[in-house]
Amino acid sequence: MQPARGAMANFRLALIQLQVSAVKSDNLQRACGLVKEASAKGAKVVALPECFNSPYGTQYFKEYAEKIPGESTQKLSEVAKECSIYLVGGSIPEEDGGKLYNTCTVFGPDGAMLAKHRKIHLFDINVPGKIQFKESETLSPGNSFSMFDTLYCKVGLGICYDIRFAELAQIYGQKGCQLLIYPGAFNLTTGPAHWELLQRGRAVDNQVYVATVSPARDEKASYVAWGHSTVVNPWGEVIAKAGTEETVLYTDIDLKKLAEIRQQIPILSQKRYDLYGVEMKK
Repeated sequence: MQPARGAMANFRLALIQLQVSAVKSDNLQRACGLVKEASAKGAKVVALPECFNSPYGTQYFKEYAEKIPGESTQKLSEVAKECSIYLVGGSIPEEDGGKLYNTCTVFGPDGAMLAKHRKIHLFDINVPGKIQFKESETLSPGNSFSMFDTLYCKVGLGICYDIRFAELAQIYGQKGCQLLIYPGAFNLTTGPAHWELLQRGRAVDNQVYVATVSPARDEKASYVAWGHSTVVNPWGEVIAKAGTEETVLYTDIDLKKLAEIRQQIPILSQKRYDLYGVEMKK
């Protein structure tokens, strides 16, 4: 698939691996400052991590939850407009109708909201002796796919645990997405085992760019994030990877390379839909 007519074939992506504190106002101020820094260095699409405005944990979601629109999303809208960028606002705890969601909002260069993705697959796991976590104790799942158009390409959204479900990425690919962005906070058990593997799998299976945005690691937090925000190209190569500390990771996305890979190995036109299929139900 070629870039859309009139679209630009290259753009700079910035992933902000934010050190998240317990002070929401500080998180917002520092996140917006780093967004401006990324824009000044040429980034046209900027992404924040999962739970960028609050600590990650079931005990925090209700305390930090906001309506959308609300304080955090208003700040995101303003900085997106000021910098004239596409801003993927990581995720925040959202309150709506008495329910809580883990929600990612996206704002365009004019400050308008382009997408709102509520985490579809809740993080309920139990690895004996290592980690147990149950988002469903406090959160409700989202029930919709989330895509948005840019001047460059169509982008599909997932949040953290969503990346484990190949069907979501497949459908985004079928719908024309060339970049998938997953704000996510893997941990010290699943991070070293699966973080990079899942990204490379989603990228090579669908011949898309995959970007993951983690919070920086805080060893004193109740939930310690893996860090290592990453970008993988459609060939399955890791082309950018952060360490564990707070940083801004820059990558130049080359849609011409994506088109070349799809031409060289044309799996998207070779699928046997007479034998199998993955479909979007709602």
